[in-house]
Amino acid sequence: MTTEPQSFEILVVPEHIENLRGASPADRALRSAVVEATGEQGASGYPRYRGQGVEADIDPATRTIEALLIDGAELDYGLIAMVAPKDRGRGGGRRTQGT
Repeated sequence: MTTEPQSFEILVVPEHIENLRGASPADRALRSAVVEATGEQGASGYPRYRGQGVEADIDPATRTIEALLIDGAELDYGLIAMVAPKDRGRGGGRRTQGT
């Protein structure tokens, strides 16, 4: 039995939202996707999750996105990806630059 989460919600948000007072990243998301564990290990060495056009290697211990492709491409500059906060029903709240 695995203790790793079987799914996460990933949010893609504009990088500048961190400076907005009271703004929730989830409310500012340009795109969201629920990704499910594939049982594979990604090139980064972390478990691979896939779903809704998003493929991500996520460190389940820290809930950090270690690698990410959206529709087969890396994130554009000015965008960040983050695991949705727990109160949204999935994952944690850490974020990462597009890798």
